[in-house]
Amino acid sequence: MQAEGHSAARIVIVDDEPANVRLLERILQQAGYTDLTSTTDPRDALALCKETEPDLILLDLHMPHVDGFAVMAELRPLLADDNYLPILVLTADITRDAKQRALSGGAKDFLTKPIDSIEVVLRIKNLLDTRFLHLQLQDQNVILEEKVRVRTHELEEARMEILDRLARAAEFRDDATGEHTRRVGETAAALASTLGLPAAEVELIGRVAPLHDVGKIGIPDAILLKADRLTVEEFEVMKTHTTIGADILAGSRFPLLQLAQEIALTHHERWDGAGYPRGLKGEAIPLAGRIVAVVDAFDAMTHDRPYRKALSTQAAWEIFWEGAGAQWDAGLVEALASTQTTVKERLMEPRSAPLGPGGALSPRVLASISPPSERTPLLLRRRRALWPPA
Repeated sequence: MQAEGHSAARIVIVDDEPANVRLLERILQQAGYTDLTSTTDPRDALALCKETEPDLILLDLHMPHVDGFAVMAELRPLLADDNYLPILVLTADITRDAKQRALSGGAKDFLTKPIDSIEVVLRIKNLLDTRFLHLQLQDQNVILEEKVRVRTHELEEARMEILDRLARAAEFRDDATGEHTRRVGETAAALASTLGLPAAEVELIGRVAPLHDVGKIGIPDAILLKADRLTVEEFEVMKTHTTIGADILAGSRFPLLQLAQEIALTHHERWDGAGYPRGLKGEAIPLAGRIVAVVDAFDAMTHDRPYRKALSTQAAWEIFWEGAGAQWDAGLVEALASTQTTVKERLMEPRSAPLGPGGALSPRVLASISPPSERTPLLLRRRRALWPPA
């Protein structure tokens, strides 16, 4: 009887009787099996199986030094269900207790001595059929898991692209390049990382920060693109882009869109409570909203907008340091400065505020920055004329 496709199966024989080993080897070789490894010392069984990684083990039960039950106990880590390494026990012990112990110890089949060569080959074939079907199933599962992983990755990419395009659709109305949303996302992630937030949260903020102004979709062009300063009534309409954006993003069960909704609603709140739409104050404003408030404001200041030309980086930072602790979270203003090399260079320039080592603002001064003083320099008057941006 031939091995029928299993001739390359790796088979280990463990039996203390050399005559039994030679008999089994002859039977298996005649059946077409070629990869046979044998030992008459059961103490070598574990090392031998680790070395050869067999597809089947033929094991005697009653042997000196270590019996077959102990060998199966040693092999237990190799007998996990997801591995399916069959053991065929061959023994002269035909007692019920021996059979039960062998089968409960990990044996998949049981044959009594003296053995019948045809029955041995048939039992081996059946066990190897099951072994290789199991391995094929494992391979198929790996293939399916890889397909699922690829599809999941594609769906995630599609979801991210949809979010990006939604953000660009809103931004396209007053920034045809869409660069503002990209910069806000990248800088918000950098700022979140500087704050020491977990990597997953940093990525989440970077993903959804570009959606902060999605509510602009609902603002009329006459207001959104107006080159002059908005009237009080027009500004009230402009402020509704926060609630419109939150409404667009509301009701999702996904953390991604829940955070996007939170940012859209709160990124124009102020640290001193004078912001909109709810007048939240201090740490009552969600951290993600405070992060995007700082990043959005700085980017809007330093790039052209429909209602004004870009300010210089130095002029923007003058406004930021004055507004730290009033309009913006002072700690986030300082953190934003540390994320930008160009900002650090600006901080080295002479200023009226006390400086720390190397000419930079000291952490003590930054931590104690309060609302603007009574003096109202030109830059602050300009801020009051043009700020807050919509």
